Amino acid sequence: MLRRVQKYIRDHGLLQQGERVLVCVSGGADSIALLDVLERGGYECVIAHCNFHLRGEESNRDEIFVRQLAIGKSLLVKDFDTLSYAKEKGISIEMAARELRYRWFAQVAEAEQCQAIAVAHHQNDQAETVLLNLKRGTGIRGLCGMRAKSDNPMGGSVPVIRPLLCTTRDYIEHYLRDIRQLVWVNDSTNTDTTITRNAIREQLATYSKAEIEHIAATAEQMQGYVDWLEQRDTSAAGKAKLFEQLREYHFPEVEKMYDALQKGEGGKIFLSPTHKAVIKRGKFIVESLGIKA
Repeated sequence: MLRRVQKYIRDHGLLQQGERVLVCVSGGADSIALLDVLERGGYECVIAHCNFHLRGEESNRDEIFVRQLAIGKSLLVKDFDTLSYAKEKGISIEMAARELRYRWFAQVAEAEQCQAIAVAHHQNDQAETVLLNLKRGTGIRGLCGMRAKSDNPMGGSVPVIRPLLCTTRDYIEHYLRDIRQLVWVNDSTNTDTTITRNAIREQLATYSKAEIEHIAATAEQMQGYVDWLEQRDTSAAGKAKLFEQLREYHFPEVEKMYDALQKGEGGKIFLSPTHKAVIKRGKFIVESLGIKA
């Protein structure tokens, strides 16, 4: 888990070693795993916890749990009157909570001189987002889901990062329970299937780990196509372009091919069922193997 997340952080340029990061910790499994891997990875973590006062004593239980977890660590806690804010703005409670927390994250991340705001979204969340967008009707951007790094939706100069988009919820719980022996708290409202996202989450519970990973991988591929169309110079765009250039040859490892090209690994060979590709002078030369598909 630690190696996987560290590689994802490096590959997507989320953080530099030792940088200061605001880690958003609710007390649930995902955020506990996020905090653990970032601390073990050597990053300077400032813990941020929001109490939205929407679940009575359960909300207070979560705050107490996080306060105990954070003894001896840097901790910031914020209370919100979420219901009043939602009524004042004429928006849903879910949207109110989102606006309140991201606005606060922006403020404290700048005040604490953090280089990033880390949230605990993982591949199941990514799959939920894509399916939710499909349910509502969407274009290519809706198929992109969430990015590993994005601007804060409520403004501010500190980006939001999602280091756990490389793993699934099942693996997170395995990591906490069986490897790290860490505990977490559960949000009882997650079982309320009258909330659309929760209903989709229940549906995803019937999907295999591989199926969830495939949806998340598709979202990341779509991000590359959007970047390519918008002429952004990103690795995702480069991979999408290379995939299209090599599509007819059916190479199975386009991401590895792109990484080798970026590293300047001249002479490296990749094989498809019918062709081989060799890196020569900074580009791929494709040759037939003389095998019919």
